[in-house]
Amino acid sequence: MKNHLTAITIGLVLLSAFSFHLSGEPGPRSQAPEAVKKGRSDNEAPTKEQAPAASRFDPHDLSGVWILQRQKIFTLSSDTPPMTAWGQAKFNETKPGYGRRAIPPAFGNDPIGNCDPSGYPRIMFDPVRPMEIIQLPNRVVQHFQYHEVWRTIWTDGRAAPKDLVLPLWNGYSVGRWEGNTFVVESTDFDDRSWLDHFGDPHSDEMRLEERFRRVDYTTLQLTMTLTDPKTYMQPWASEVKTWKLNPKLELEQEICVPSEEQAFNKRQRDVAGGKTSP
Repeated sequence: MKNHLTAITIGLVLLSAFSFHLSGEPGPRSQAPEAVKKGRSDNEAPTKEQAPAASRFDPHDLSGVWILQRQKIFTLSSDTPPMTAWGQAKFNETKPGYGRRAIPPAFGNDPIGNCDPSGYPRIMFDPVRPMEIIQLPNRVVQHFQYHEVWRTIWTDGRAAPKDLVLPLWNGYSVGRWEGNTFVVESTDFDDRSWLDHFGDPHSDEMRLEERFRRVDYTTLQLTMTLTDPKTYMQPWASEVKTWKLNPKLELEQEICVPSEEQAFNKRQRDVAGGKTSP
């Protein structure tokens, strides 16, 4: 009994640290990678080397390495729409390591604890790891450091297919320009992913509209509108998300290896949560 109580105590103390590893979300700001710490601050002017490019930046050029700026909540917004009965049932099945329903990750079921993909838009809410955007003649590619994820947004005028055999973790995305705003429409999402680390669900009927706008040389802003009538009774509009350009930052290789993740579970998550082997 004494050993059991000790394990539970350790689990409560270390929960936040191991939840961070599970979800890929940051702990205190001071724990950010060194490369991120050395990035420019929000209000810092472009360097002398950057000044010429800054004075003639193209709002239709989204390319570069970007870091998400501080935000209060790591989801679309705090105004979660009311759920349908189906959505509520699926929400009740999730066992996150964060938020009001948080439990020790050892007893949770966050998909990324098994190296499953974060899915989209969840991967966009990581304020520590950078995102790179690459523009090609017929597509825009997003490269995420976390789990080495690549997302393609087609810009060649095609429509989303109507006969996909299997849903996609990041959905199928097509983009177009409306003035200086890059509008992305995505469909065919795999409903095994969560929208965020709080366990908010979605169905495979989810549709996501994103509106990217490069407002100056160093600033990229995004708003999202999620529509999923199977899960939510009304559309879910996001807060404005802001990224800052870091031209000197290179993405690191950060692949989730299942065997390493399982070893970490046994060595730390299970111990922290007081979970014993059967």
